[in-house]
Amino acid sequence: MFGRKPAPPPEPESCLPGRETPMAVPATHEVNGHPLQGPWPAGLDTLVVGMGCFWGAERLFWQLPGVYSTAAGYAGGTTPNPTYEETCTSMTGHTEAVLVVFDPNQVALDELMKVFWENHDPTQYMGQGGDIGSQYRSAVYANSADQLAAAESTRDTYQAHLTDAGYGEITTEIAPVGPFYYAEDYHQQYLAKHPGGYCNHGFCQVAYA
Repeated sequence: MFGRKPAPPPEPESCLPGRETPMAVPATHEVNGHPLQGPWPAGLDTLVVGMGCFWGAERLFWQLPGVYSTAAGYAGGTTPNPTYEETCTSMTGHTEAVLVVFDPNQVALDELMKVFWENHDPTQYMGQGGDIGSQYRSAVYANSADQLAAAESTRDTYQAHLTDAGYGEITTEIAPVGPFYYAEDYHQQYLAKHPGGYCNHGFCQVAYA
């Protein structure tokens, strides 16, 4: 069992059935009071990323000037409106993800990608640290051709730095965004409510620039 490679996400036909009813979430962000769900004010953009446990990942982004709102959820999979318990079985196809709502006039997409790359290990396959499984995989889900190009370009830039430092190949999934399903109330801005809670983010194995 030791050293066994984690399984990739299941095929859609093997995923749990889920449900039609969306998760009930708070109306406003715990930290900044902005809405947790759209429609968003004109001029804002969104990005969805997965970088292991969403608790620590979400905090990294809500701290950035120019970020309007953030939310924890599930993305990249099949099961509609999954629960946390279902996602943890690795049978929904989703990864724990963060929705980042930002003003591109205040924070550049490249700056968001820098935070993404530097604060997790994108070379780890289907997991992050001791959190193992496809529900913890590294991912960028883009809502436009420009975002896809930025994700791929910054990946290549960061790969060069990782290679120079002796690290392996980036395994991050980069794909067009699909449905983003909000996680349960207690996951939203978890580390604002529980400052001493579990977080496996914030390290920088190699600087992006």
